[in-house]
Order: sequence, then C-alpha cells, then structure tokens
Amino acid sequence: MENILAFFFEHRQAIFIIALAVFLGIEIISNVPAVLHTPLMSGANAISGVVIIGAIILVGHTDDTLVMIIGTIAVILATLNVVGGFVVTDRMLEMFKKKKK
Repeated sequence: MENILAFFFEHRQAIFIIALAVFLGIEIISNVPAVLHTPLMSGANAISGVVIIGAIILVGHTDDTLVMIIGTIAVILATLNVVGGFVVTDRMLEMFKKKKK
C-alpha cells in the first residue's frame, strides 16, 4: 500500500494532467454535433498515423524485448484504428451521396 501511495505522490502532476485530459476529452466529445463526426474521424486517423510512424521507429531502434513487444502491439492497434476509421468514414460519406435511380 505504501508503494502505491508513494507512486501517486511522486507522479501526482502527471496523474492530475491525465485525469484532467480524460474529463476534458469526454466533455468535448459528448458535445460534438453529428455533422462534425466525419472530420473528427479523419483527424483521429491522422493522429493514429503518427502513432504508427513513432512505433515503427521505436521498434526499429530498440534492443529491449519488452519495448519491441509494446511497439509491435502499438503498430498493430494503430493500424487497426486507421483502417477502421477509414471504413467508418467511407460509410458515413456514402450516406450523403445521391442514390442512383
């Protein structure tokens, strides 16, 4: 129990920033109108693309097995996020196209 309290005390600023970011993110996302979901999905895809590049660089320059495993998992998950984001964006854009008669 002391170790957990010592960890929280030592990293209290980082924990506070993460908690604040979570609450702020939830508040912002919950108030986004439906019209803006497609542009936000594109932005999320761009951020995941940066994560993919960073994870590939990390995996390519490490000798540590744990870092390589975590980096590989990050590459896989970010790739799934990008592909899924493009699929959802494509489906949403299909809704706005005129249907052929």
